[in-house]
Amino acid sequence: MTGIDGSPYVDRYFAEAHAVLDTVDREEVRRLIAACRALRAAGGRVFFLGVGGSAANASHAVNDFRKIAGIEAYAPTDNVSELTARTNDDSWADTFAPWLRTSRLSAQDAVFVLSVGGGSETTSSNIVAAVDLAKSVGAKVLGIVGRDGGYTYRHGDAVVRIPPQSDDTITPLAEAFQGVVWHLVATALAQEG
Repeated sequence: MTGIDGSPYVDRYFAEAHAVLDTVDREEVRRLIAACRALRAAGGRVFFLGVGGSAANASHAVNDFRKIAGIEAYAPTDNVSELTARTNDDSWADTFAPWLRTSRLSAQDAVFVLSVGGGSETTSSNIVAAVDLAKSVGAKVLGIVGRDGGYTYRHGDAVVRIPPQSDDTITPLAEAFQGVVWHLVATALAQEG
């Protein structure tokens, strides 16, 4: 970045955001909409999982899926008392899967991961454990992820990957476009009634 106003960075950032719009896999977005449509028709619930900025996005997505799309939705990170108790008493890796068990995650439900990296054994291991649990009970694994998509992308049923543009914009663009994509899904379902 040069100059006090960051102009070169501003221009590059917007150019990269535009490139994401041009290169995101629209067929995967359509699969995500179809999976959410089927979930709603079956009366299933969606559990949004995210950490860091993606946790805030998960909370926002819960609102939109409940209010706009008419799908029962929850996020374990919305209950900070339980989240921190599970982290303290068990481990970070055991924050989401036990919460999903208590919520009686079933085959008619979906786990919806919002994540920059998509989870791995060393980063967001709580997402990996939740994806494994979802697969074991027959729940769908949905997501919007960045980078190479990680564990969620490799094991998910309908996962949109936000194509990385440069190392320093992976996180901000992935988290920003999580919102673009989930808003698209929620409003597409709202138009169908």
